Amino acid sequence: MKKLLLLGIIPALLLSDDLHSLLEFAKQNNNLMNASKISAHAKEKELESAKNNYYPTLDVSGFYKKDDDASPFQPGTVYGANAKIAVDLYDGGKKSYTKKQKTNEHQSALYSSKDTQKSILLTIAQDYFNLKSLKSSLKARVEAAQAVKAQLERMQHFYEAELATSDDVDRLQSAYDSNIYAIESIKFQIKALKKSLEIKVGKKVPSLGNSTFQKILQQNKKELDSIQALKYNKTALLNLSQTVDSYYYPTVHIEDTYSVYKYKDEPTMANRPIPLLANQNEIMATVGLRLFDFGTLKEQKEAIKLQADALNEQIIYKSKEQQMQLELSLDRIHTANLNIKSSKSALKAAKSALKTITEKYSAGIVDNVVYLDALSSKTQAQAVYKKALNDLEIAYAIYYYYSNKNIEEFLE
Repeated sequence: MKKLLLLGIIPALLLSDDLHSLLEFAKQNNNLMNASKISAHAKEKELESAKNNYYPTLDVSGFYKKDDDASPFQPGTVYGANAKIAVDLYDGGKKSYTKKQKTNEHQSALYSSKDTQKSILLTIAQDYFNLKSLKSSLKARVEAAQAVKAQLERMQHFYEAELATSDDVDRLQSAYDSNIYAIESIKFQIKALKKSLEIKVGKKVPSLGNSTFQKILQQNKKELDSIQALKYNKTALLNLSQTVDSYYYPTVHIEDTYSVYKYKDEPTMANRPIPLLANQNEIMATVGLRLFDFGTLKEQKEAIKLQADALNEQIIYKSKEQQMQLELSLDRIHTANLNIKSSKSALKAAKSALKTITEKYSAGIVDNVVYLDALSSKTQAQAVYKKALNDLEIAYAIYYYYSNKNIEEFLE
């Protein structure tokens, strides 16, 4: 018999997922996490582009021109190719500030990606423990339904022997039907929450293993990654405003173009071909300065500054919110511990009362109303106790999140 039980338990253990394995799998397979990583990679490419913008450019082109009416001194068809090297000797600091801007945007995207990951992992942990609470409630309801069913069958035998009234049977039947409805309702909640968990994890979750968090209250906390992302975004905007300023500075641009030419229908004079260019090397330096633009750049810079001010307000708000949530998470842990102590005592009392009342009910000393009340109290107390245990785990997960820790590192 023991061997059969072991054979049934081992496959279930192999198929079950503890919270740590779910979080690790989600890191690689959650679509939203992957999207945030791709966004950060895109910002990295923009930064590389800004760095490469310092180097000279090389352009090559070919051309072909045909005139319907060629003049005596100009060929009807000209074709050739050219190569041009260009470089900005001075651009007023545009490239430097653009590089700084892209560096800040890349850092912001990295922190935003970290925040997305930590936020999703927290919701996975919450779903995991809420799902375990629902499963505990379902187990308690099933046990209650089985107990009521046994009493219902017993009472039906008494009724058939005319030792009980139809009212006794009907009351137990009603209690049994109510439990069946509650069971189906909980099953639906489990199914809905399990689907939500599977989408976040990125795979099917056959069953849940056992996981708990370390119970450590650390004094040190770091700013949330979302706040760091906002700060880098603000700095990026300030660098963008400096880029706008640079348009008022002089620019020095130099180009070197080498061209080769070929002709058809070359013009002649006195039966002699007119000499035409076979190649040409052209060097051109351009100095530019914006003198007036009707305040366009000034208004643009002011708009960017207002965006930076808006981000600063968000940073202040998010910092206050983090501190508030951290304080609340400590209160939540304290309350959860008290709830565990209280619900454990209530469960102990409910079990003892049910045992006594069941014996009295079987002996006909108390009626089914008293029995059903005792059974309901025990069922509820059992579900409340299990939920209290899981609520404590969720409370620690929230505490670690708002301390800006990696919650998976605190799993036992």
